[in-house]
Amino acid sequence: MIYSLLEIIGSLGVFLFGMKTMSEGIQRTSGERLHAIMNFMTGNRFAAVFTGFAITAIIQSSSATTVMIVSFVDAALLSLEQAIGVIMGANIGTTVTGWVVAMLGFKFNIITIALPTIGIGFPMLIIRKWNKEAWGEILTGFGVLLLGLNYLKLSVPDIQNNPELLQFLSNYTDSGFTSLIMFILVGAVLTVLVQSSSAAMAITLTMAHAGWIDIYTAAAIVLGENIGTTITAFLASIGAQVNARRAARAHTMFNLLGVLWMLCVFKPFLHFVEIVVPGDMFTPAGIPAHLAMFHTMFNLVNTCLLIGFVSPLEKLAVRLVRDEKQEEREKYTLKYLSSPLHETGEIKILEAKMELSKMQDILQDMFSSFLDILPCSQEEESSATLTSLEKMEEYTDQMQEQITRFLIECSRDELNKDSATNVNLMIRIAHEMERIADSCFTLGLLSHRRNKKAIALSSDVLQNLTPYTDLVQQFMAFNKSHLNAPLSEKELLHAYRIENAIDALRKKLKKNAQTRLQKGADVKGELLYIDMLQHIEHIGDSCLNISQALRQYH
Repeated sequence: MIYSLLEIIGSLGVFLFGMKTMSEGIQRTSGERLHAIMNFMTGNRFAAVFTGFAITAIIQSSSATTVMIVSFVDAALLSLEQAIGVIMGANIGTTVTGWVVAMLGFKFNIITIALPTIGIGFPMLIIRKWNKEAWGEILTGFGVLLLGLNYLKLSVPDIQNNPELLQFLSNYTDSGFTSLIMFILVGAVLTVLVQSSSAAMAITLTMAHAGWIDIYTAAAIVLGENIGTTITAFLASIGAQVNARRAARAHTMFNLLGVLWMLCVFKPFLHFVEIVVPGDMFTPAGIPAHLAMFHTMFNLVNTCLLIGFVSPLEKLAVRLVRDEKQEEREKYTLKYLSSPLHETGEIKILEAKMELSKMQDILQDMFSSFLDILPCSQEEESSATLTSLEKMEEYTDQMQEQITRFLIECSRDELNKDSATNVNLMIRIAHEMERIADSCFTLGLLSHRRNKKAIALSSDVLQNLTPYTDLVQQFMAFNKSHLNAPLSEKELLHAYRIENAIDALRKKLKKNAQTRLQKGADVKGELLYIDMLQHIEHIGDSCLNISQALRQYH
């Protein structure tokens, strides 16, 4: 008994390893496509559903998709409503794996497919000069996945030779609605344990094909797996922003609502599946295809029923997860949001981009804080703002350090050429952002010094700074809106125009200050003013460096 259990666990390990390897290869070859699909998701809810389906079909992991969505919401790159649509699509996309297992795992001699696939993929994986490592991972991973499925089939004991097991299962499958609820719970727990709904589906199909469970029990387990798969996103949302936690709750509610209505029409729905799919669903050989169709139809119908209720779902998620007062920024910790089973360099890069987006938000807050105290003449008020700026500056220092360390870790992964280039560019961007934070803090320090020492600067002189600071704010907002995609040549020219305008205005304002000095203006005030001009220009220079890096993005 113990040996059989170890065989099953080992077979599952081979299956999961193959799936992980294949998923990593797919993500490496489709990194750019993932970015394009992510940009498409900002459309309507139907576009969001299609996006979720496409991403999950590409990377073969609904868990990785939903974790990615939670992290996008956390970075404010995706609204809660859009996230719910993407999650709906991810539920449909995950059914593709079930069809692969059902069609290839039980209708053919898997070894005749698996070994040649590994034979083609493995040389591509180890011969570096071919530059086909990612494709080698895909083929080798797929072959190993099929091998794992074959071992899983062979390791599951024949029910006919285990009458005591048959009797044990009969005791729990003949209790009507109670059995249904129990096996839904079994499916949920199974998915949580293996951390993969695809692996849980493979186990369910294998048990059904071996005659352990009938179609009703198998379908109930599949419903439970739909609930269990929400746990990954839930765990990823812990410690995230309020909207990310709401997205995870919406995922759970969507899947739970689907299971609830399915309980009301469970047997009629299965009999409808029997009409659609040829063959007898009550025989072990016929169950896999019927179960895969049940899984697909359930998720399709659930999405069609609830896509019109995205807004109520969003409101319910908002009510369930209250927006607590945000804590003051003190210590930064970079969250590793990827699922360990599906973490690749490409997914890590997406996460790092989101962290850079958060860092840019802080920089804009810092510059706005400086502008708030610029006309202020009260030392106490400027002192409080300076304290806040100092904390934000320390926070950005921590961000730069941890993001850079994270990106260096990414560079140790096997990245494609474009992703490796992007990692170096992002390290450069993080450095420029930290320089902007330093300049913002220095500007706050200069403003506070003016108030503390009562240095004279007329309101007209300060008012003349407005067009200058407006250009810098415009430049920072421009970079923020382009952090996740390469700049076009036209957009880079626009960045140069902003920088040239900043330089021209600085020269004009500095010349005006020198003229005022010649006419007897306060020396301390005008020198402090010139210092401010210089540090504001430094921000513009760093913004241009960021734009140049974004132009080289792939």
